[in-house]
Amino acid sequence: MSDIHYFTFSAFYENTYILFDETKECVIIDPGCYENFERQRLQNWIKQAGLRPVRLLNTHCHLDHVFGNSFVAETYGVGLEIHEGELPVLARYELSAQNFGIPIREAQPPVSQFIEVGKPITFGNTSLEVRFVPGHSPASVCFYNAAAGYVIAGDTLFERSIGRTDLPGGNHKTLIDSIQRELMTLPDDTRVYAGHGEPTTIGKERKHNPFLK
Repeated sequence: MSDIHYFTFSAFYENTYILFDETKECVIIDPGCYENFERQRLQNWIKQAGLRPVRLLNTHCHLDHVFGNSFVAETYGVGLEIHEGELPVLARYELSAQNFGIPIREAQPPVSQFIEVGKPITFGNTSLEVRFVPGHSPASVCFYNAAAGYVIAGDTLFERSIGRTDLPGGNHKTLIDSIQRELMTLPDDTRVYAGHGEPTTIGKERKHNPFLK
């Protein structure tokens, strides 16, 4: 059975997720570690937990979710995996950072393979279903683990909120349709781990999220 640990990094308060199971293999999702001390925290925890990173995944490629891609790729020898539709977003990384006045520490690593809907993400004894949820960005994805009852939602669904849609490639109706189709069809007790903020559940959001009424 897989487990989850997460860190909140950078001035964007972005959640970086580590998924692992009894084999000690793990995947790192959306590494937002920008500062050296944040990267050291991530590395120290992985070492202390005795984990072996085997995959690097992005739910989408906005800059706060990819700050640590190169660090993770180089430190652990893993390739970057994104949905092909996020390539234009990743290509705007340096421009986006400049617009926020954020110095570029290193270029983004090359993409090693594309995440595909219908092709599970596997590590150790764990399998994650890829759910396609555009709207916040052109090709956001969520990672759903039915056996453990959780979904890594990126910036799609938050506690009583949803992702912003005013960035390039965003669309409000598309996002609402994605959430209704791919997330609100999950069991109520499914835990939702979002790209920012505290975890919630599908049932709570179905009942209380004002954007989904």
